[in-house]
This record gives sequence, structure tokens and C-alpha cells, in this order.
Amino acid sequence: MKTIQFREAIAEAMSEEMRRDESIYLMGEEVAEYNGAYKASKGMLDEFGPRRVIDTPISELGFSGIGVGSAMIGNRPIIEFMTFNFALVGIDQIISNAAKMRQMSGGQFNIPIVFRGPTASAGQLGATHSQALESWFANCPGLKVVVPSNPRDAKGLLKSAIRDDDPVIFMESEQMYGDKGEVPEGEYTLPIGVAEVKREGTDVTVVSFGKIIKEAFAAAEILEKDGISCEIIDLMTVRPMDFETILKSVKKTNRLVILEEAWPFGNVATEITYLVQSHAFDYLDAPIEKINTADTPAPYSPVLLEEWLPNREDVVRSVRKVLYK
Repeated sequence: MKTIQFREAIAEAMSEEMRRDESIYLMGEEVAEYNGAYKASKGMLDEFGPRRVIDTPISELGFSGIGVGSAMIGNRPIIEFMTFNFALVGIDQIISNAAKMRQMSGGQFNIPIVFRGPTASAGQLGATHSQALESWFANCPGLKVVVPSNPRDAKGLLKSAIRDDDPVIFMESEQMYGDKGEVPEGEYTLPIGVAEVKREGTDVTVVSFGKIIKEAFAAAEILEKDGISCEIIDLMTVRPMDFETILKSVKKTNRLVILEEAWPFGNVATEITYLVQSHAFDYLDAPIEKINTADTPAPYSPVLLEEWLPNREDVVRSVRKVLYK
């Protein structure tokens, strides 16, 4: 194992795959000359040249469409958005073309494309730069949605996403790029659509994904001091969702808390809640608790932002609530 930053894991995954397959290229704003807005493509222009690491104008709709078109003729593009908030400018290409082309062409065209970049809040960036859009993309058939929470998962899942013959939405976080973690030295991939139990427990299941899962781990440490054992599941992939891993854990603990950095209406936690109550109702010893942001646009004020975001205290309260403590 080696210890590297999240941004380095992303760069390694892309570089290793580009060395393996010449049809893969990276395109987006500042990915080349500037080494990426968050240095997640550092050194790649020097190695692969401007034909395969391509700087674009500020034109998400345009370069998303170019990526989809080039995937239709045999390339495997990686499209980087400086933030997924900006993907909304190009969302017509993602939803109307990338997600649907295989079905609309009767299987004549695969769309092996990865759309990647940071999601959700990253401090005081204001309402239009702090949106968690995982559930938006996961709502669309034809797209796979991956949200890793650490360098090891990021590298293994990104390599799988690049090799996948379907469009993959790969969502990171500006606040994780500097995170360090252990990554295997050799070649490895992680399967898309498989969740992992990151912490074994017996009293309550906590499901989360992405950077907000850190608050779940922090809450579990607090609760352990009171003899409460939390099992934490990292979804890793929002779509396809590994529902069986969640169900198995809930049948063991009989209680479920879901932590998600997203608005509360119609999100990933809502879907999990429905699936668990419809498949494991008799196993539940308490109503399911879901923890989300406040139902408002993200505030700029640091005091309001702290109140708006879910945190470890919210997790502790919810766990105690389902345990009636």
C-alpha cells in the first residue's frame, strides 16, 4: 500500500487507463495547461500531449456534446466539469443523448463516457456552487452514478468507470482532493454497483456516501463511548444501488439511519427508505431516520452554512432516536 491524496488517485486512475487504451482522452476547462482546477490532472498534458488532454472554452454544453459524439464513434472520453453545478449547462447532452443513445439506436451505439468533477458544497461558495445533484442523475435510466469517499475507492472505481461501456457520472468533492489515504501499489479496480460495510456494528445501520460519510464515522466514535455500536455502509455507487448489502445489515441491526448531503425532497435517502420499508418492514424496530441539508439553497454565511449542513451531532441524535435513548 501507498499513501496518496485523493487528487493523486484520480490522476493515477486516468493516466493508467490512458496508457492502456489510446482511445481514452480527457477534456474540460483548465485540465491541461493549468494541471486541472484542483490539480487532479497534474502532469497529464506533459505525458499525453494536447491531442489527449484538451483544454476547452467555458462551454459545458459544447464539450459535453463533443464527448458524446466522439464516444459514438469509438472513443472513450473523460469529461471534467469544474463543478457539477456547471454540468447543468450541459445536462441536455447527458440526459437526452448520453443516457438514451444506446436504447434509441437499438444497441448500435454504446456511449463509453465518464463525466467527472466535484459535487455538493465546498465551503462558502454560495447557493449556485453548492448543489448535490446525485439524485438528479440517478433518476435517469441509462446513467451510472458513482460517489467515492476516499482515495482507494476513487482510483478503483474511476478505472472501472473508464472501462465501462455505458455513461458514468463520477462525482468527487473539492473538500476531499487533499485527503490522504492508502491505495494499493499495483493494478486494481473496484466494481461499480457494490457497497461496502466500512465499519462493523450491531445496534444500528448508518448508510452514507461521499464526503459527508466522515460525519457518520465521527458520530460512531462518539456513540461507541456510550456502548452504542454503529454499522456504517458506504454506498460508493448510487446507481446501480447495492440494496442487498443495506438489507442484510438492517436485518441484523433492525434500525436504519441514512446520512446524505442533499435537499430532503425526493433524494437517494428517500429511495432507500422506501426500499427498506417495503422489503424489510418486519425487521425494523424503529422508524427510519434520514438526515439531509435544510430545505433551502445553500447559504453563503458561515454560521448559516454550518446550520444548513448535516453533521455528526445530527447523526448522534438520529441514532439515539431510533434506539429510543
